[in-house]
Amino acid sequence: MRLIVARCEVSYTGRLTAFLPASTRLLLLKSDGSVLVHADAGGYKPLNWMTPPTVIEEADGSIVVRKRSGKTEDRLEIRLHEVLSDVAHEMGEAAGLEKDGVERHLQEELAARPEALVEGLRLVRREWPTDVGPVDLMCRDADDGWVAVEIKRVATIDAVEQLSRYLERIQLDPALATCRGILAAEQLKPQAVTLAEGRGIECVEVDLAVLREEREPELTLFSLAR
Repeated sequence: MRLIVARCEVSYTGRLTAFLPASTRLLLLKSDGSVLVHADAGGYKPLNWMTPPTVIEEADGSIVVRKRSGKTEDRLEIRLHEVLSDVAHEMGEAAGLEKDGVERHLQEELAARPEALVEGLRLVRREWPTDVGPVDLMCRDADDGWVAVEIKRVATIDAVEQLSRYLERIQLDPALATCRGILAAEQLKPQAVTLAEGRGIECVEVDLAVLREEREPELTLFSLAR
């Protein structure tokens, strides 16, 4: 990626015409052909930009970015009056955004504390293999019964169908014929709960922050009938 800080003026022609008078701006020229013009205001949005594929030409104190759009051509011309900084950095291979709180983190916490789902539950194995894919956790309950646990951030009908397929394959083994299922999620869609209940699958709502002991669980008040 190339970063240029320069006093420049910018003109765009194509589907419309736009012009930015001379001012100090940040120019981002990415290796994929993207070009963005930023000011020190306006948040994350650039003042003007071109998306790839583009052709970038430099000559006589200007940067010209061209892109074909059907039978027409978009053209972004940046005239450099004074270059304050011009640096390039090798960014390496692009890596996807990894968010905290995704299924992997839930699985790690529940594997360490399966009893958070059901009292007496203990882990046998993570990623228990079946011929249609691995179930997240295979556990045994307080009565030594088998329990297959599927973990989602948001549990939808698709999650119920997925766990149902796993249970169908697991129960083909006579030793696991009574295996039951638990669907654990930070958020359970009402339709998923209804379908799960109809198939004998238990639904448990979990909170990653509580599992990590970053905050206390919310208390629920019960009134005693007299």
